[in-house]
Order: sequence, then C-alpha cells, then structure tokens
Amino acid sequence: MQENQQFEMVAKTFQGLEDVLAEELRSLGAVNVEPGRRMVSFEGDKAMLYRANMCCRTALRILKPIYKFVAKDADELYEMVKEYDWTKILSLDKTFSLDTVSNSDEFTHSRFVTYRVKDGIVDFFKDRFGPDKRPGVRLQDADVMINVHISGERVTLSLDSSGESLHRRGYRVAQTEAPINEVLAAGIILKSGWRGDCPFVDPMCGSGTFLVEAALIGAGIMPGIYRKKFAFESWHDFDAELFDSIYNDESSEKEMTCKIYGADISPKAVAIAEKNIKQAGVAKYIDLKVKPLSQWEEAPADGILITNPPYGERIGSDDMEGLYRLIGTKLKRVFTGYHAWIIGYREEYFNSIGLSPSLKETLLNGGLECELREYIIFDGDYQSFRKSGRSLRNGDDAQEKKTRISRRLTDDEWKREARKKGFGGKEASHGRRRDNEKDRPRRKDDRRNRLEETYRPKKGRFADKRREETFEEENPLARRRNEDALKSLVGKQPTLRPAGDSVVMRTRKGWKKK
Repeated sequence: MQENQQFEMVAKTFQGLEDVLAEELRSLGAVNVEPGRRMVSFEGDKAMLYRANMCCRTALRILKPIYKFVAKDADELYEMVKEYDWTKILSLDKTFSLDTVSNSDEFTHSRFVTYRVKDGIVDFFKDRFGPDKRPGVRLQDADVMINVHISGERVTLSLDSSGESLHRRGYRVAQTEAPINEVLAAGIILKSGWRGDCPFVDPMCGSGTFLVEAALIGAGIMPGIYRKKFAFESWHDFDAELFDSIYNDESSEKEMTCKIYGADISPKAVAIAEKNIKQAGVAKYIDLKVKPLSQWEEAPADGILITNPPYGERIGSDDMEGLYRLIGTKLKRVFTGYHAWIIGYREEYFNSIGLSPSLKETLLNGGLECELREYIIFDGDYQSFRKSGRSLRNGDDAQEKKTRISRRLTDDEWKREARKKGFGGKEASHGRRRDNEKDRPRRKDDRRNRLEETYRPKKGRFADKRREETFEEENPLARRRNEDALKSLVGKQPTLRPAGDSVVMRTRKGWKKK
C-alpha cells in the first residue's frame, strides 16, 4: 500500500463524545469526517492512522475496515470470511485475536460469531497450505487484532490498529477506587472549551485524572507518547520511520501560563494523584494539596472548575445531599465568575446544589448513565449581570453558547416559559409545585399531559418508566472478550504481564519529562 493512499477508518468513543472526537480528527487533517453512534468514520492515509492513535484524546481505538459483506446466516458468514485473501494481513507465523460486536436478530450470540469467523480464517490457510498449516489464536498480545461488527445482515471486519484501549495512556501508576476514565475526562475538558488559557480547578481530584488530562491539553502534549506499543507496529506494512517522525513531533507543545489546581480531602488520594502527575511529567503545571472542599475560601479569578464528586455508589459520604449542598455553597461564594462542570449520577443530589444548570448532557461513566451539567456562576444578581451588558443569548459569554443563566426560575418566569410552549391559564400555574405544598390531584386532560411530557426528565430515576428507553451498554471497556470461547480454541491460558512490570515510556528523541 502506498504511504499516501487514502482509506476508510473508524474511531470508537463513548456516547456523547462523538462531536468532540470528530473535531479532533478534523484538526489532525482527516477528511470525510462523519460522527455516528459511539463512533466517528473518517478517511486518511497511513500517517493519519498513526497520528489518530497518537493524538486523539477522546478515541478508545482506531479501526481500519478491510472487508464488508452481507450474511443471512452462520453458514454464509463462514463462507464469506473464507473467501477473503487473509495472506494480505496474516501469515502462518502470526497470531490473531477476535473481538466481536453483534446487533442482529440472526446473530444473537457473539461467541458463536467468533467461532465461525475463526473457522473461516483457519480453513482458508488449511486449504491453501495444508491441513496442519494455520496461524495461531491468542487471547492477548496477538500480532493482528480483528474486530467483527455485525449490524443486521451487514458484516464489517476491521483491523484494530490500537491494541490496548487508548484510554490506557500509560501514565497511571496508581488509582483510587473509582477513577474516571481518561478518555471521558479529556472529553469533558474539551467540551468545556478549556485550552489552558485560564485557571483550572478540581477540588475533589481523586487520583488526578482531570488534572493530568488538563495539563496534557494545555501544554499540547500528545497522549500517546506514554504508550509502549500500538497494534499497528506489528503489521507487515508498518513504516517505522514515518511513525518515528510523528512520535517525535513536538510542534504542538507549548508552555502554559495558567496554573492547574487540584485538591482532595483524602491524603491517600492526593498521594496517588501525585504519583500519576510525576509519571506524566506535568508536575510543574499543577498545584496539588490535601484540602477538603469546606476549607476553600478563595480561588483564582475567572477560571473553570471541573470535578467528578462521589455518586454514592462505589464511593460515598455519610451525608451525600449535604456534600452537594456544600458544592453549591462554594460555587456561589468562592467560584464566582467561573464556569463549573460537574458530572454526577443522581438527580436528587444535583438538586441539592441549589443552582439551575445552563447545560445538561448524558454521558456514560463506568457503565452508569450519568449527566454532565454546566453551571455559570456570575458575580452578583441576574439583573446586575444583564445591566453590565453581558448576554449569554448573544454569545458575549466566554462559552458563546445560547444557555440559560445559572439560577432558579421564579413562579412567574416559569409560567411565562410554559406559555411560550403553548400552555396557559391554570395548567401553567399548577404545573409547578412548591416544596411545601401538598400534592395536587393529577388532571388528565391533554394539556396537562403535554405539560408533563415537556418538563418531565426523559431519562433517570424521575423519567416515565413506561416510556424510558432501554440503553445498551455504551462502555466498551466494560465489555470483556469472551475468554472461555477463545480459550477453548487453543487450550492455553492468556499471556499475562509479569508481576511488578513497571510503566516505562519509550525513548523519545530530544524529549525529557517536564
């Protein structure tokens, strides 16, 4: 394949980060970029493949489709797989692994799909080279990783160019009990618009993922420089010289003038964060200390706050609602002038913050359907904010978004909003109930139903359970390859990394830890 030949690629990501990843790919020079569901398709050459793996902060893996066909049943799947010329990517001395995702009424069991695809590949080599000639199947660290994706009757076989998921940057040497995924953390920071041009604060930093990802973004450091290996380095057409030129390209790196501030109530968490920060070589950008949220009395002016407080699931507090009330109090009293981004899980805890978000967006975190909320904390009251000439609606705010200001609506304002949506009279005034009022009887007229349909959450614990969608598990990291299926093919245990194997970054020419 010629070095500059264009071909199709697919970048996998989390639901909610598709647009951010698409923008990353465009900035790298990808063409025909099209966001999908948990993926972005694009085109580029071999250099683009290497660059996407090295530079994309919100990609989980980069796939290169090699073979597409239609199969109506398992026999046709086997025959179509066997027809492909597998000598293009495999040889007898190579090993391969299979990762199957199926969304089909016909192919309902990924294990069975894995069997049939494996049979098709192996029988291709047996027919061509002899009954005992075949490449090996390996659970981990295979030379060639093949992704099988089935949607209905459409089958796509792709080469996985990344290998280990790209969220495993390589700098994390320790972690707290429930760390946020690196790809998700980077995606939230990029969504916020922060690029290192103002102070960054995480007052509940845990193992420091937001801090490190912010430093990498602000300093323009490629997240892939810590990785020991990518899967494409085992491909027969791997261009080591081209990859080295991309790996050692420091043109995007810069010095940050604004500081990153992190703190946590747990000395153990801060110690873990410090180790990860040092491993990433970004300690000079980050001010880290043991400090409970209750002790925050001042903060750098006009910054951005991004944090992932406990959800009450794996990590909690004796008084979760009290913790979230404290968050709201500190936002109003300490972080005025800030844009605060908080990812959480429970609606009642969000309500305890006591502020209305300017933005809500669903994101998945470790298999939990969470919500990312933005709070714009202005100094003074809303009238003073408007009199100063600033307007969120006109894009004068730093985020330049058409968002509602972070405050609670009065009853009169709520009625006006309801009337704008086509409601009026008693149903507008009765649609909202003060906390100290008793429940009113539900009116079953169409207008009230429409009012509830407009304002009732579509997802979460307060959604209408009769209409609530069943969400497919969006976290590819929570899905494991079926080891029982593949293990039965070779009768071997998976190859494990030796105990005590430390994280060592490959040598980078002219680069030293900062």
